[in-house]
Amino acid sequence: MNMVRRRAGGRPTRDEAEALTRQLLDSARSAFARNGIANASMEEISADLGISKHTLYRRYQNKQMLLEAVVERDLIRFRKALAEAARRGENPLAALHNIAFSYFLFGTDREYSAFYLSVVAEAAISKPLRERLAAWSRAALEPIVETIVLAQAAGLLVPGDAVEMCHVLVDLLEGANSRVRLSLSEPPDSAECSRQFESRWAIFQAAMKAAPLQRRKTV
Repeated sequence: MNMVRRRAGGRPTRDEAEALTRQLLDSARSAFARNGIANASMEEISADLGISKHTLYRRYQNKQMLLEAVVERDLIRFRKALAEAARRGENPLAALHNIAFSYFLFGTDREYSAFYLSVVAEAAISKPLRERLAAWSRAALEPIVETIVLAQAAGLLVPGDAVEMCHVLVDLLEGANSRVRLSLSEPPDSAECSRQFESRWAIFQAAMKAAPLQRRKTV
């Protein structure tokens, strides 16, 4: 890994500090994905970057704080991508389609998935981590839930619990993600990604799309 070189003497500049933070979180993410949350060590992460443990601990007092920082950065990126996808939809259902596809593409990224699968694996035996994972999941899925509510209000989706409908959609997408991630194509074939997504989206629509009569009643 190429470390940002500090200017001689004095404190690092703002750009240098931000670059180091990015590198720290990237290195931590890779270590968590490679070794699992429990087995990844602060010592390994600092050694990978060629920095002292003191530098790492000055920024993140323990591994839990470092994990939180990694996930927080990913959540910001994830929600931004979903928000941008939603803006490309001409109505709430089209926005939901775009959001779902953006969610799906995140899940086909093998490095991204390796990290989150390591978090899920650790959460299976750690109640505190399960609680944090549940909170992270709720935050990540809020844009989907909000768009489902808008589609229901517009008469484009059947009435019902928007959170449960979100879970149905996510479960469909996660199954397709697994198929793409385990394919031999490197990187995953874009045409196959689109096919896998659209087949799941068609199932979701068949189950959840409001009938024309229902749409007229909401007008």
